[in-house]
Amino acid sequence: MEDSSGSSPSPAILRNRYWILRHGRSVPNERGLIVSSLEKGTKPEYGLAPPGFEQARAAGELLRKELEEIGVPVDSVKIRYSPFSRTTETARVVAGVLGIRFVGPRCEAVTGLRERYFGPSYELLSHDKYAEVWAADEAHPYMAPEGGESVTDVANRLSDVLSFTEKEFHSSAILIVSHGDPLQIFQAVLSGAKENSSFLDDVRDLKVKGTTVASVLSQHCKFALATGELRRLILLQLDWDLNTYRSHGSAIRTRVLRGQTAVIKPLVLWSR
Repeated sequence: MEDSSGSSPSPAILRNRYWILRHGRSVPNERGLIVSSLEKGTKPEYGLAPPGFEQARAAGELLRKELEEIGVPVDSVKIRYSPFSRTTETARVVAGVLGIRFVGPRCEAVTGLRERYFGPSYELLSHDKYAEVWAADEAHPYMAPEGGESVTDVANRLSDVLSFTEKEFHSSAILIVSHGDPLQIFQAVLSGAKENSSFLDDVRDLKVKGTTVASVLSQHCKFALATGELRRLILLQLDWDLNTYRSHGSAIRTRVLRGQTAVIKPLVLWSR
């Protein structure tokens, strides 16, 4: 890919390390319901199911081990989470495992990380309806379900969250706790940014009908995560001490902790 000057564009370089975590298995998951509105999603009755708490604990332990392996202090961890009940409860459990005070600047709810709103016509319907939305996403990622959010709507707010986080922190380990669709879309955004840092601006400026943006975002489902799945995003990062670039390993592994399976799948978005 080349820019208008004929030279290859530069990939986005981030100042922080990132992990993403989909909430643990929730009551809506168990009941097979779509709960995507902020009003309903923050109600306590739509929080985690009992297995979801165990998944969250396993993910927290796995994150702690991952941090130890790469020499990142727990003190550098910041947790940002969706305000929905299921994500708030997941984040609280992980914070407890890491010994991080949940009430304070290191753990904050961010509205931009909320679930994708699928619109009133899908709210509280069966999970089977997701297939309709995803088929439409692949054909037209800039088209929203009636009264809901399109892929590009979600990509836009997630790009804003990333931009703000990068300005707020430096050399931190950021854990983002969110939902299936937003985390899929977030990874799609970063996969575009690995080729060209201007991709983030293209998304925020809603240049959604451009071939590159549309083709990347329409494939968000390939980045799907299971409930309770933790994924480290392997990005090109600046070594601020040595002023050199570095990339990290990309081994994919699954571990079982206290009888609970938790998964880290490092996602290679850029390698040098």
